[in-house]
Amino acid sequence: MTQTPYQREQRLFDEALETPPGSARDAFLEAACAGDSALRNSLASLLAADADAADFFDGGTLTLVQLVSSQTPEEPAAGVNPAIGTSIGPYQIVELIDEGGCGSVFVAEQTQPIRRRVALKIIRLGMDTDAVIARFEAERQALALMDHPNIAHVLDAGSTAAGLPFFVMELVPGSSITRYCDDHNVSIAGRLGLFVQVCHAIQHAHQKGVIHRDIKPSNILITLQDGKPVPKVIDFGIAKATDIPLTENTLLTDDLRMIGTPAYMSPEQAERGGQEIDTRSDIYSLGVVLYQLLTGSPPFDPKELARSGISELLRTLREVDPPLPAMALCKLPPNQLTALARSRGTDPFGLLSAVRGDLNWIVSKAMDKDCPRRYESAHGFAADIERHLAHEPVVAHPPTRRYRLRKLIRRNRVVFASAMVMVAILIIATGVSTHLYLRERDARLGLVRAKLVQTSLHQEAERRRVQAEALQLIAETRERITQAVVLLRDGDFPAADALVAGASLIRPTPEGAEVFRRLGDWHAVHGRWEDAAARFSYLIKVNYLDGSDTPSLDHLRAGPVLIESGDLAGFERFRRAMVARFAKMPGVLSAERTVKVALLVPAGEDLMQALDPLIDVSVDSLSGLDQQPVTGNVDHLEIWRMDSVALGEYRRGRFDRAEAWSRACLEFSKDNSSREATARILLALALHQQGRVGEARSELAPACAAVATTFGQELRIDYAGSAWWFDWLIARILLREAEELIGHRSATGDPHDKP
Repeated sequence: MTQTPYQREQRLFDEALETPPGSARDAFLEAACAGDSALRNSLASLLAADADAADFFDGGTLTLVQLVSSQTPEEPAAGVNPAIGTSIGPYQIVELIDEGGCGSVFVAEQTQPIRRRVALKIIRLGMDTDAVIARFEAERQALALMDHPNIAHVLDAGSTAAGLPFFVMELVPGSSITRYCDDHNVSIAGRLGLFVQVCHAIQHAHQKGVIHRDIKPSNILITLQDGKPVPKVIDFGIAKATDIPLTENTLLTDDLRMIGTPAYMSPEQAERGGQEIDTRSDIYSLGVVLYQLLTGSPPFDPKELARSGISELLRTLREVDPPLPAMALCKLPPNQLTALARSRGTDPFGLLSAVRGDLNWIVSKAMDKDCPRRYESAHGFAADIERHLAHEPVVAHPPTRRYRLRKLIRRNRVVFASAMVMVAILIIATGVSTHLYLRERDARLGLVRAKLVQTSLHQEAERRRVQAEALQLIAETRERITQAVVLLRDGDFPAADALVAGASLIRPTPEGAEVFRRLGDWHAVHGRWEDAAARFSYLIKVNYLDGSDTPSLDHLRAGPVLIESGDLAGFERFRRAMVARFAKMPGVLSAERTVKVALLVPAGEDLMQALDPLIDVSVDSLSGLDQQPVTGNVDHLEIWRMDSVALGEYRRGRFDRAEAWSRACLEFSKDNSSREATARILLALALHQQGRVGEARSELAPACAAVATTFGQELRIDYAGSAWWFDWLIARILLREAEELIGHRSATGDPHDKP
């Protein structure tokens, strides 16, 4: 490409700066100028001016004080900025915050009309050229146009005693957005939330006709307001007006000067005298900031850019596509990726999952080298992030394959030309190898068939091995059960229990059921309820395998024992399984036992609905017996059924009917102490619910005494005194409920209690 003399001079100047001073630089100039004395003299003059500028910045440390104030400064202490302590109008400079490309920012104290701390920015020493002053005044005017909660507010403006412009804005305490997020382990979603606010602030600036042109983390500070982090955009020092002139001065940016920070600079900013800069340049810089928030570093390493030289730097910004954020994370060493994920409140897998997909393409769209392909506005950028946070489809999506291929070919013409040659070679080679492949195909198919047969044989052998192990386990279990039967005949319960404790009950048997029933009874009468519950669970399996349509006495054992062991969750599963199995069975005995066991503790509404028909069946079977004289001939099973009916009516809330059936049961239970105790407890509960507390306590007292006496002595395993041990256990469970209810009502002094 043809260069103008001016562009050639600038290029040679850049390359000369990269060459060490001395003989090496002289040799470079001699070869580059090729006898052009005018070009040689011009380059020598530029290099001398550059050296003088460096000497100027190294000296004259008190000049800034003289420019700021008309006071004669004292000799500053070592390491102290000479401007500290000077005053500009009502503002006294307290400390230096930072120095940028063309200005110094200080903390200052305003003394009047109010006292407060502010941020004051003035021209940095040695940068008082017309272009820099124009740019400084542009920032002052740009900030004055802003009125947004995420943009630092301008409070005042003016000139120093030496005529240098300054402005005063709110002091934003805090750190850069990237440092704040890393120090506080802010999650990816939290970082995106802060970034959306920054986008809205930049959108406000664009609507005011101002392009920031130097968006980077250090120009986005995070401050706390009411304990919540709030981003503030600062430093519009190189902003460019798009619709209105910001100052009366001309802001010149010649074709050899870059405005901005290279690592965050858009490709069009890197063009020398090229295309016009618009708001989409800020979109690119916002994309770089988002890239750094996600991956921990900008897409191009600032140190490598600085070392590469101006020409390579410009080429990188204009032509090199950075890796996608997820790809950049994958390239990190494991320990570095783990630390990076921890600072984002997650693990490496979670971080990669969060960045991969939508965020990859959102960043890619914002940082597209082709300006028209970026987001049209900062508002659109923010909206796409909000759609991602809301799990909605995003506007950004992967470029088409055709577009990516065209870009790849343009960057790698030589490589693709070589690839075409290789493709032709591969086509020829494919024809030859196909012939060889067809000859070998039959041999490979034979090998595959052999492997399939071998695999099938292995699977069959494994299946038979598993079957053999199962049969061996069943045989061992049966042997243990047989030995346990012998031990139980001899009364050696501990030895029998130890023998079957580890048995694998693959196929429950009646013999095994008898062993576990006797062991469960043995544990129960000695108060070892958890062990008893474990033994009775085997019995329930046997009951469900025998196809019986009536709950056995094993259900009356297992239910109370589960409650007594404290396993209420296990009891809930047990009674629901029992109701599901026997709810539709027609027998009265099935209905009675199911109601008695399932309602030992209050049941939910759905379970009560399933039990209602069973309660009705039991009630119908006793029709008229609650009115029959005691001298009547009543079967003992019907008397037990009265207890179950009384319990069912009580759980249904029919307390008067529960009272009637409890009293009827008491009339026929003179010869059965456990049944009588249960009936009195149910009667006490029904009376209490009707407000007759005095009567309830009177009925409860003998039941308490009977239960206490029974459990105060050793229970018997066999059927004794016309009662099983579990009949007494049912009475004790209901007694606890009655004591808790009646005792609570008495303590509260319910005014409805009747004597």
